Amino acid sequence: MVTPISFHLNPFDSMDVRIQVIGFVRNEWNEAQPFEANKIMQSISTIEVNEAFADGLFKIENQSELHIIWQFHRSKGYALQTITRSGDFRGVFACCSPRRPSAIGLTRVKLLRRDGNRLFVTGLDALNGTPVLDIKPYVEPSEIVKQADRQ
Repeated sequence: MVTPISFHLNPFDSMDVRIQVIGFVRNEWNEAQPFEANKIMQSISTIEVNEAFADGLFKIENQSELHIIWQFHRSKGYALQTITRSGDFRGVFACCSPRRPSAIGLTRVKLLRRDGNRLFVTGLDALNGTPVLDIKPYVEPSEIVKQADRQ
């Protein structure tokens, strides 16, 4: 079953945004403390893409790195300023806190392999069961310039 996520962009605006959950993270990390993020990233995670979206993975194995966009599904509420893992005090948009107004995470990962609708990756700092919202290839900035020059 495909589960959409709805939320308001702005409490003063009635615009709804619907984001489709395309899959879920599978790994050994059901819970973790903020200081364990690096340990999570060192482990292998599987991104299990819903079969309805599996055709969208066509030729993804040609990519060595991907951007995974996911939801901080366990985060409750948000703080506009927070203390980071390093102890620094910052605004939420200047750090990686899970307590964010839109509860969206973005991580660049290394693609190890694909098996059907499952992607095996390292570098993902999401917990087991985390909803995946999108997958995009990581493209080096120099490659973006080359692609633009070819058009």
